[in-house]
Amino acid sequence: MRRKPIWFFLIGCCVPVLLCLLVGMGLWLRLYFRPQPKATTQELFQGITYQRKVQQNPRQMVIHIITIDLQADGIQFLVTPGDVKAELPLDARTTAKFLDEFNMQIAVNGDGFQPWHSTTLFDYYPHSGDPVTPIGLAASRGEVYSSPTVAEPVLYIARTNQARFNTPIGKVYNAISGNQLLVWQGKALPTAEDIPQPRSAVALDKAGKHLLIFVVDGRQINYSEGATLAELAQIILENGGYAAMNLDGGGSSTLVRQGKVGIPVLLNVPINHQIPGWQRPVGNHLGVFARPVNDK
Repeated sequence: MRRKPIWFFLIGCCVPVLLCLLVGMGLWLRLYFRPQPKATTQELFQGITYQRKVQQNPRQMVIHIITIDLQADGIQFLVTPGDVKAELPLDARTTAKFLDEFNMQIAVNGDGFQPWHSTTLFDYYPHSGDPVTPIGLAASRGEVYSSPTVAEPVLYIARTNQARFNTPIGKVYNAISGNQLLVWQGKALPTAEDIPQPRSAVALDKAGKHLLIFVVDGRQINYSEGATLAELAQIILENGGYAAMNLDGGGSSTLVRQGKVGIPVLLNVPINHQIPGWQRPVGNHLGVFARPVNDK
């Protein structure tokens, strides 16, 4: 039998490698050089409106805003339930997993948590299911599973959907902490950090009738580079926030909605391990139940 020339085998080996390189390059270009999305405003559910704002100054920024009418029919809240008897009361999960597990319509990541480290793509904690504890007060439907700290502000949400920062409304029902207040009585508070990062925050309007969720994408050149805390405070003020609290940011910042067939849909582009779209498992979350628009 006639032997095939050596170049035949070389081509056979090189073609699959080249195809893999081309596919990898295509994915890389799509992730890191994708265009910014268009601005939009949508009614996602009864009492819940979503806005996406896109700006170029002081840098490229994609901003996501959820406005929740606290008096709308069907609106209910849930902070991730925890084991009150455990030293580490939570099992880490992504925000999409939280939304799907409890059949919620909107969810955002919550406060910082521990233990945590992220050294490399292969050396990090927590993975999904690993035990963690939130930093600061946390309560889910009357069950307090994490104690308050001196420094952490708290958002309290009563069974009646009344919401307030730092002062509970009757018996503690749902409570979630943040690492600092950004806005108080309609004024931005001083902040020390001035590095643009992905951000998450919650706010209340002056009348206390609307809860607002803010997420700013970041660490994504040519798409959205993030906001400083001072810039985030200004964004909140410009969009009706009267009091606001910063949540865990960076690779934790994730905003999710329930899709039309029940599958979680990312509203923002989280970035974990420098990979856009990869969610980080986090400690607790703030979730919202709401009715479909067509149920009106």
